[in-house]
Amino acid sequence: MTVTAPKWPTRPVPLAIEVPDRVPKQRYYDAEFYRLETELLWPRVWQMACRLEEIPHPGDFSEYRILDQSVVVVRTSTSEVRAFHNTCRHRGVRLVEGRGTCSGGFVCPFHGWCYGPDGRNTKVTQARAFSEPNLDPSELDLVPVRCETWGACAWINLDDAAPPLRACIEPFATILDAWQVDSLGAEWWYACRLPVNWKLAQEAFVEQYHVLEAHPQLRIPGRLPPRNPDEFDPEAFVQGELRYLRAMSEGMGGMVHARDVAIAESLAGTELPHDYGQARVQWERGLNDAVSGAHRARGCTIPDLNDLADRGQNDPMAYCFPHYFVLPMYSSASAYRFRPLGPEDTLMEIWSLTRFPDDAPPPPLPVPDWWAHDDPRWPAIPAQDFSNLPRQQQGLHSRSFEYMRLGERNEGHISNFHRVIDGYLAGLSHETLTSALPKVNLNPLEMPIVEIDFAGSAR
Repeated sequence: MTVTAPKWPTRPVPLAIEVPDRVPKQRYYDAEFYRLETELLWPRVWQMACRLEEIPHPGDFSEYRILDQSVVVVRTSTSEVRAFHNTCRHRGVRLVEGRGTCSGGFVCPFHGWCYGPDGRNTKVTQARAFSEPNLDPSELDLVPVRCETWGACAWINLDDAAPPLRACIEPFATILDAWQVDSLGAEWWYACRLPVNWKLAQEAFVEQYHVLEAHPQLRIPGRLPPRNPDEFDPEAFVQGELRYLRAMSEGMGGMVHARDVAIAESLAGTELPHDYGQARVQWERGLNDAVSGAHRARGCTIPDLNDLADRGQNDPMAYCFPHYFVLPMYSSASAYRFRPLGPEDTLMEIWSLTRFPDDAPPPPLPVPDWWAHDDPRWPAIPAQDFSNLPRQQQGLHSRSFEYMRLGERNEGHISNFHRVIDGYLAGLSHETLTSALPKVNLNPLEMPIVEIDFAGSAR
């Protein structure tokens, strides 16, 4: 069945970003603004729907929910993944919930209508009870949803007129291809329900301005160059680096994998120059070589980390509009996904991704329970971020507060992100919107405010 793509009217945007470094507070809680996002943003963007290890075998499926829409992603063969609206064509019942296997197809639990894994209707129970128009074969199959795979994930788009996935996620995709992100597997998967707007939740993680205040454990002596170069102590530098790696491993639940920390600890006796710049280069290159070599010895696929650094592709974060992050460090990475549940309610998910031997891929992880933002099980660093977010959401309602005041050079991604959202809410064409996406699909840390030119290109 062919679905006619909706026509998106061009319209003025309420609460638009008129001054790039000022974000009106109402964008984070206003019901009408949230409604426009549900109608004009989320139905038009590519969204990470599931990791492919969730559906490893033909017939495996995973449900993806966004707002009031439910999509079922199905592995139809070893090489093909498809997606369908998760709705029976009879009376609208959702066919599946969560994740499972449908090797024999889907059966509606209400009246028993059946569908193959390819979405084709295979049975209408008591078909003689229906008029001929209601049995039109062209209207009985499940309605397909755009679906493409990249980076060990399945992605969906509810708009048939949207450009292909790759056109909308560059240079994010090219950057992470260099990291060989498709060879990473999930070691754990957590979910947090945050009592904040989905944009506010993301913004806590896209700048480094907050780091030393919110995460005092990262104030580590010895890591930074001394004011007097003659006072540089290589041994103190190495101990500072090891403390940092341990903090990022334990405090982030594995952003730096414990194996990589152990590799770094094995290099602690390395003799380094008594010059900060030379010592840092030698330490980092030595650790990169050791990490790459150790994981290859385990039978894992991993890039040459020094080659990435030489090509300038070793940024610690890659962002994909509108809701997915990957933060690679050495052999492994963290991945974040954000979904709105209401104007002031968000689901944030975190995956810890790492390298597995090529002949021993990871098993699927259970779909996580939603922990509260103050659950004691959260690792220290996200717990610190989560503690600030509800206070910020509440503070936005203060009558004394009007708008966010952004730093032009270190919080610019927030402005760039919001102005791209305004392009969607204005109903601009996909061609125009896609021209701006490369300005946000980058490492957001310390990103300056840039010009977003919706007349035809982003400069």
